[in-house]
Amino acid sequence: MINNKLVLGYVGNGKSANRYHIPFVLQRPEKFIIKRIFDIHVHHDLWEAIDGVEYTEDVNELLHDTDIDMIVVCTTHHFHYQYAKMVLEAGKHCLVEKPFMENSQQAQEIFALAKQKGLYCSAYQNRRYDSDFLTVQKVIESGKLGDLLELEMHFDYYRPEVPEKAHEFDPANSYLYGHGCHTLDQVISYFGKPDDIHYDVRQLLGDGRMNDYFDLDLYYGTLKISVKSSYFRIKERPSFVVYGKKGMFIKQTKDRQEEHLKLFYMPDHADFGKDLPIHYGVLTYIDDNGQYHEEKVPTVAGDYARVYDGIYDCIVNGQPQIITHEQTLLQMKILETGVQNLK
Repeated sequence: MINNKLVLGYVGNGKSANRYHIPFVLQRPEKFIIKRIFDIHVHHDLWEAIDGVEYTEDVNELLHDTDIDMIVVCTTHHFHYQYAKMVLEAGKHCLVEKPFMENSQQAQEIFALAKQKGLYCSAYQNRRYDSDFLTVQKVIESGKLGDLLELEMHFDYYRPEVPEKAHEFDPANSYLYGHGCHTLDQVISYFGKPDDIHYDVRQLLGDGRMNDYFDLDLYYGTLKISVKSSYFRIKERPSFVVYGKKGMFIKQTKDRQEEHLKLFYMPDHADFGKDLPIHYGVLTYIDDNGQYHEEKVPTVAGDYARVYDGIYDCIVNGQPQIITHEQTLLQMKILETGVQNLK
């Protein structure tokens, strides 16, 4: 550490590092220093070089740099296992983009190595800090819905060109892996391990093609949580719909952090990722006096940087790890199970 700041290195200099990680780390200069970024071929045609950061095409310059405390793996997930193992064996803490690994066996091995070395290791589950998900938690905890009965969460696109150009099935490149790793972590992080799961994971274009649809029902006693996604939804379903015995809450629109990032509108803007009143969810309920209410709920601010805050508190201040190994292993097993019968 330098002046009580964690020194970071990044493996990968593409969209993942420059859109979903680095802009948020730069908002925490009192906690982090980015020293080096490795890529096989360093270029700055899309992502500009960051002042004060060294770029290298030799990964060993990160692994052998005694200043670097943690290395963040931002490659495609087919390389996550390879690089995470290298990082841990070099004695560095490790943060890995999601999906964490290609299977639970790899995840178990990586976590065992981290434990043996006494190092931090986790997946980058930034979607825990989506504004829509945080707002759902706020509504649930208000008690206005009463006992929860059903929660539906949707992550939809209309991008038929994506599955149409895929002519082979790769489990680790499935839609369930690519997007279920967001939404399933939200469920696991807040509700824990389900009692049972029903899987409906499809290849809408037929065998030998990409998995392009999933609908998982997770059961927690009388509560059913449905996690649904499709590449063929010309109009998106609501991001969240929550039903309780006394009411319901609908959040139509998703967290806007990704929307802004894709426009290169970064977190240094005060209104970054913030909902306008037109984006607010609607809460409808009957109160304890039998009175009917329908009201808009101001959106809780999302902030992907909170993942890094949790890491800092864990490594530097000895706080418990927030994104736990057990949660990630459970997610990996759900992903594996969901695609195991596809061809």
